[in-house]
Amino acid sequence: PRRSQWEAHGLGEFLGVPRQSSWNHGTMPNVDKWTNEIALLSPLRPEGRLATLFAADRPGLVADIELNWDADKLLFSMPDKNKNWQVCEIQADGAGFRQLTPSIHPDVHNYDPTWLPNGEIVFLSTAPLQGVPCNAGVIVGMMYKMDRDGGNIRQLTFEQDHDYTPSVMNDGRVLYLRWDYTDTPHIWNRLLMTMNPDGTRQMSFYGANSYWPNAFFYARPIPDRPTKVVSIVTGHHEGRVGELVVLDTARGLQETDGVVQRIPGRGKKVEPVIEDKMTEHSWPKFLQPWPLNENYFLVACKPEPDSLWGIYLVDVFDNMVLVKEEENFALLEPIPFRRRPTPPVIPDKVQPSNKEALVYMQDIYSGPGLQGVPRGTVKNLRLFTYHFGYQRLAGIDHRVGADGPWEIKRVLGTVPVEGDGSAFFRVPAKTPISLQPLDAEGKAVALMRSWMTALPGENISCTGCHDRANFSPATTQHALALNRAPSEIKPWRGPVRGFSFAREVQPVLDKFCVGCHDGQPRPDGKTPLDLRRDQDAYVVYAGGKIDGTTIRGVPKEKLLGKYGGVFEPSYVALRQFVRVGGLESDLHLLPPKEFHADTSELIRILQKGHYNVKLDAEAWDRLVTWIDLNAPCHGTWGEVTRIPGNQRERRIALRQLHGGIVENCEEILLPPPAPVQPVMPEPMPQPIRQTVSVRNWPFPAAQARQLQTANGPVTRTLDLGGGVKMEFVRIPAGQFVMGDAGGEVDERPVAAVRIEPPLWMAKCEVTNEQFGRFDPTHESRFEHRSSWIFSEEYLGWRLDRPKQPVVRVSWQKAMEFCGWLAEKLGEPVTLPTEAQWEYACRAGSARPLHYGGLDSDFSRSANMADTNLRRLADEGWRPKAPDLVPRDARFDDGALVTADVGGYLPNAWGLHDMHGNVAEWTRTTYRPYPYRSDDGRDTIVAHGQKVVRGGSWRDRPLFCRSAYRWSYPSYQKVYNVGFRAVIESRRDALANSTPAGR
Repeated sequence: PRRSQWEAHGLGEFLGVPRQSSWNHGTMPNVDKWTNEIALLSPLRPEGRLATLFAADRPGLVADIELNWDADKLLFSMPDKNKNWQVCEIQADGAGFRQLTPSIHPDVHNYDPTWLPNGEIVFLSTAPLQGVPCNAGVIVGMMYKMDRDGGNIRQLTFEQDHDYTPSVMNDGRVLYLRWDYTDTPHIWNRLLMTMNPDGTRQMSFYGANSYWPNAFFYARPIPDRPTKVVSIVTGHHEGRVGELVVLDTARGLQETDGVVQRIPGRGKKVEPVIEDKMTEHSWPKFLQPWPLNENYFLVACKPEPDSLWGIYLVDVFDNMVLVKEEENFALLEPIPFRRRPTPPVIPDKVQPSNKEALVYMQDIYSGPGLQGVPRGTVKNLRLFTYHFGYQRLAGIDHRVGADGPWEIKRVLGTVPVEGDGSAFFRVPAKTPISLQPLDAEGKAVALMRSWMTALPGENISCTGCHDRANFSPATTQHALALNRAPSEIKPWRGPVRGFSFAREVQPVLDKFCVGCHDGQPRPDGKTPLDLRRDQDAYVVYAGGKIDGTTIRGVPKEKLLGKYGGVFEPSYVALRQFVRVGGLESDLHLLPPKEFHADTSELIRILQKGHYNVKLDAEAWDRLVTWIDLNAPCHGTWGEVTRIPGNQRERRIALRQLHGGIVENCEEILLPPPAPVQPVMPEPMPQPIRQTVSVRNWPFPAAQARQLQTANGPVTRTLDLGGGVKMEFVRIPAGQFVMGDAGGEVDERPVAAVRIEPPLWMAKCEVTNEQFGRFDPTHESRFEHRSSWIFSEEYLGWRLDRPKQPVVRVSWQKAMEFCGWLAEKLGEPVTLPTEAQWEYACRAGSARPLHYGGLDSDFSRSANMADTNLRRLADEGWRPKAPDLVPRDARFDDGALVTADVGGYLPNAWGLHDMHGNVAEWTRTTYRPYPYRSDDGRDTIVAHGQKVVRGGSWRDRPLFCRSAYRWSYPSYQKVYNVGFRAVIESRRDALANSTPAGR
């Protein structure tokens, strides 16, 4: 214990605790090689004597000591003769040894017990037979409960990953650590949870959506302080040792908001460090605190690398007093050997014969999860559950989809949401359930990247979407959902089953797509995507490589286990055109609609009419559901890889034994689809021949500059304060042909449109520093990385540098910025209409892009989807995700995500980044063409679909054309949409500034 080498720091199994925080007792090696004991120290001072209370009759670890409230019994964990951990009990005098959990299951470990106020015991068990998704070699333990004699064992939690270190709160609830990362970063998402001793009311206590810390271990309540706990906070790959911190949920619930102090560290701010090994170089190191009161704590401590692990009395005044250390030994798990007040007994409310529970949501709009979403948007909730992986399987090595999800997802169905945001419905008990609020088109408005679980007969209630656990909104009316019986879940197109691309999405392709997308060369020499079902081939990914290999003529069964990903070619082909969160999207709460289906290219091209393809309602539903579930490929683990041993049968048997829901989630419940004849789309209507012409249109760049300079200064500069300025350029009045006769359906018919009077348009897109002068709290955040993440710099590619264009700003907020600017300027400032935007973008050019055609080299002219987008996959952590983002790899514009504004060549009127970088809000409400300025579309109204123009760094030139249109609701904060402002000043109206006419 005095050696300063890393392995002797007490990090891991060298102390009898797991070295990695992803491990549990069942993962530790050499558990039968230890000589240790439970000892009593008296008197409590360094010269006090250690007397043996219990020593096993054979070598083996003894851990997880818990003294009951009357101080007459102790629980602990130790391996049995088969090296399986079991929960054991002794009397206060060390006699009366009993093994409480049975040694009848060679594949099950039981450990980490805690007394409940009524004398029953909660503990952790690996009986679910699940594996840690990020590490195939680690098995999962979660919360179980048994009678005081070891009988009547039943499962309480139904998690994806580990539960850890349960203790009992002052009010009788159980406090524990839960690790979950359903589509979130795995090394950070451990949160403190509480539940009643019967497993009901499982809810977050501290740390939801937080990067700091990676984990809370050994958290215990502080006596007589209902909102305070003491805990060890630590990183991911450094075991359970770490820093000693006092938390108070009355102060806050996330990151370091609720930190009272670190000990030692009185008066020093605790920074929310985002690191894998966040406490690796921090000393002293602590384990297993025991709060005496809110100021004083007993704790195991190693003050310096060369120190012994001893027992210390520490306090909030930064005093550390050695109580006892022993040469050649580590002294751990200090517990005052005395009686304590028994917390109140919370009555058991579980109804074992009931297979369901009730959920009541008061107002889905009240929480931050749907902030800004207008009432009435959400029509239904989609409910889905999971089929978690077996032991020795891992979602990173055995991929359910190209880049996530971690787990098999199973759709339960939908329930209605009332107009006031309330919902009341039944759910299956003992089932982890995630909710997705759906809009009128059945698309998820928000993503719940966690789950809730109800016990039989339980009534769960919540106030809103991601509302705080300790928050109750004021209500003045009776919720509409309570005026009726609870809703039954409306099944999703058949029985509950794992979502499989081949079984759920491929039928859509068979019916609507393969008539054209058959992989056969066309007369023009191009070969369309091959979306056929049976191609006698699979795309495989091996060794963390981002490029797949197509293997033909080999049965899938022979490929399983050899490759990290084995996918149908049609899945890989279609997966390119959807945008989802991937394996590990930002852990912080996502803005509403961050990954809404409408941000996917697939949905955009279909909604625009893609060669007159007309999907039916079921086809739309299947595609949207696939996207909302993070675009999985496989619906059972047996289709991902080979399931080791007989775990499928054993899992079912152990669930039945311990009162879980017995399901064979590997069963494929739907028969193979019958062959269908592809539905060929009706021929596209021929565009109406138009003879729209405008005198002196188009005009060359030299004439554009001449028109701009004909009537005075060309630029204006506004001082926003703090050294931040905004430059505008004059856009002369004029007339042009708006739209594209050969473009998308919504770009025609073209029209002659007059732009009058002249206006001033921002030279560049509004930057983060410029927007920050108006709203210092705004966060453009970052672009999510693919694959998994281990450090802050790997969270994503930054979008928040000062000179980058602001993104994730709604149309409404952009208009507020313009209003703020107008007040400073004393002139009208607003967003451009889409006609003003297109006219300014073209600057006299009738070509698709102001600098040229779709095949023109844009490297110096625009930041669009280019060869750099390969880095979205290549710069991930190994094993990397497949490279699937579409791009024009012929060109290199030097940027991956958004570039600092003004770095590319401007158009003839000096406007930068009109194509690419970020798409831009316009003032206009989306309506079909022909464009008319007098039909109300340009009237400023706060609601509706608002036109965005110009495309972004993630779009190919086709979608960045001067005429290309798309829209989002005015409240949506879009990952690649920003804006630029215009000044519409009548005093700058110049007579006859531009000749006009037909």
